Amino acid sequence: MRQAGTNLPKVGRYNQAVVLDQIQLADGISRVEIAERTGLTPQTISSIVRRLIDEGIVWEDGANRVSNGGKPRTTLRLNAGARRAIGLHFDPVELTCTVIDLVGQPLVVRRRPVPPGLDPASVVTAMSELVGAVLDEAGISPGEVLGLGLAAPGPIDQDRGMIVAPPQLANWKRVPLQRMLGDATGLPVTLDNDATAAAVGERWSGAGKGVPHFAYFFFGTGIGGGLILNHQVYRGGSLNAGEFGHSSVLPDGPECYCGNRGCLERLVNPTAIVAEVHRRLADGQGGALSGAYDRDPASVDHAAIRLAARAGDPLTVGVIDEAAQYVAAAAVSVANFIDVDLIVLGGHGIQHVESRYVDAVAAALNSRPLARHIRVVKVAASPLGADAAVVGAATLVLHATYSPQLSAFLSH
Repeated sequence: MRQAGTNLPKVGRYNQAVVLDQIQLADGISRVEIAERTGLTPQTISSIVRRLIDEGIVWEDGANRVSNGGKPRTTLRLNAGARRAIGLHFDPVELTCTVIDLVGQPLVVRRRPVPPGLDPASVVTAMSELVGAVLDEAGISPGEVLGLGLAAPGPIDQDRGMIVAPPQLANWKRVPLQRMLGDATGLPVTLDNDATAAAVGERWSGAGKGVPHFAYFFFGTGIGGGLILNHQVYRGGSLNAGEFGHSSVLPDGPECYCGNRGCLERLVNPTAIVAEVHRRLADGQGGALSGAYDRDPASVDHAAIRLAARAGDPLTVGVIDEAAQYVAAAAVSVANFIDVDLIVLGGHGIQHVESRYVDAVAAALNSRPLARHIRVVKVAASPLGADAAVVGAATLVLHATYSPQLSAFLSH
């Protein structure tokens, strides 16, 4: 199969993206350091940096650092206020919207519930209204943003901008959500699955910043995954790689909607955790939530369980720790199969109990992967926390605009 070539204009755009990527990843960097890290000539870097400064994307902060015996080096940084991007996360039960600056800092975050059974047109109307509300609150006009990133449940047909029969959305069959939202808002829309979006956000401004190879476990209504390999988003053949939630971690476990048995998602998603806590409470095992359960079982929801576990309630801690062991098993498989440097855990589904999951995964990564005697895979909770997917959605726009994309470089 023939490798596609490229042309000189693409080389220029790619080199600019490489330089900007180095500035974005570093907390201040000089032109000399960019040359050392990229192999580009000083003349090329000077030309690119001057253009980025003229466009207002990069600035010289005036902090001169003296090199070893040489002249002082001027530090380059991103100009955070130079560009804005909107992010929208479509979870089957909630919409979240934000607007971020160029360094990935959220300026405004808003949420609204998604009533069960809403059709795609109604959801898109709600999305458009939420985007408008966020822009109004931030005092930004639509013309001031680069675009809108949409993180949605997979699987996704990237080429057609469609979400394809997501398991938790009945009757959503090949919905052209990218086009529908673009028509409703008048903004260019970048669509990706929520876990990949969260991984991109992590690379831009979170725990994965500057890490060449990492895997992201996203905990929402379901369990998803994203992969950054050699600093590039890895999507696979159908562009839906990273379905860590459908790793079988309990061979004789419950049947999953995907057709497998004992899938991680089937055992660890909010519905499964709530069901297990309810079962134990109904068996009279006691705990901090037993009174609330007796009064109204519905009040013992996933949020209440996580808060109780954070407070040290033995019953809910037991359920969360069991779920964390399943996650650890999947993380070991990812470490063995893909040989990443880091595994990041994030999303609203582990809010308040991140440390219990991180500790379980870290213990497993220290003792079980085959390559552990060469180096131990690190694990971290996402600093973006519950906003991981929505910030990631917005950074899809920044990533597509400013990060070096090998796929685009090699295409015709």
